[in-house]
Amino acid sequence: MRTLILVVALVVACLAAAALGFALRRARRRHERALGERGWLLEREREAAALAAVGAERARIARELHDIVSHNVSVMIVQAGAAREVLASMPEEAASALAAVERAGRDTMTELRHLLGLLAPAPDGSEETEPEDLAPQPSLARLTPLVDRIAFAGLPVDVRVSGEPCPLPTGIDVTAYRIVQEALTNALKHGAGGKAEVTIRYAERALRVEVLTTGPSVLTGGPPPGRGGDGAGRGLAGLRERVAVYGGDLDARRRLGGGYRVRARLPLDAPC
Repeated sequence: MRTLILVVALVVACLAAAALGFALRRARRRHERALGERGWLLEREREAAALAAVGAERARIARELHDIVSHNVSVMIVQAGAAREVLASMPEEAASALAAVERAGRDTMTELRHLLGLLAPAPDGSEETEPEDLAPQPSLARLTPLVDRIAFAGLPVDVRVSGEPCPLPTGIDVTAYRIVQEALTNALKHGAGGKAEVTIRYAERALRVEVLTTGPSVLTGGPPPGRGGDGAGRGLAGLRERVAVYGGDLDARRRLGGGYRVRARLPLDAPC
């Protein structure tokens, strides 16, 4: 009897061990399946993040190309037109205008070469850049050459700075410069004998930029006032995207009597 009980107990123990082993194998398979699914989801998330990063970089490059080409080519067109008008009667003024066209063309090539150099590695696979190709980033500190180019092309510009200037984060500095550049460039393209006022205000927790232009100016290259343009072109959209990245806001609208008003507020993490 005792032997029978031991045999039964042994059989029960074997069955229990077999059942436990089977349960463990099923649990392991479920765990491996869950890990595989999680890995697949993580891979999909990584791919989506990579695609989003590529899209953001493409948008940034498109904005940079737009800013570079739009500004410099607009200046070249205006100066070439002025040179053609006075070529016979005022040769010295025509020569000055053509020299400005040449400078604008060289500046465009330099900036494009710098931008494209960031996209394409050197032929030997290195990432080193020649010192002469390292042009400084646009910033409010370089606003004077921009204003001089615009004024020489025929649009007088008055610049006012209020508050105590302070060091700015690079991205905000570049964005403020691009706002002024875009507004002045479009005023030059679409204005008719107008002028512009640029105000840079260093507030306690924000940088404020305002550009006022006169005449039938259209900020983003749309039709002149009275012909149905809403000013929602690529330039304005790009500026709003730039400002939104830093938590700021931008307002651009036509002024009563002609011209445009562009206002932007860029928050600062630290007070000036």
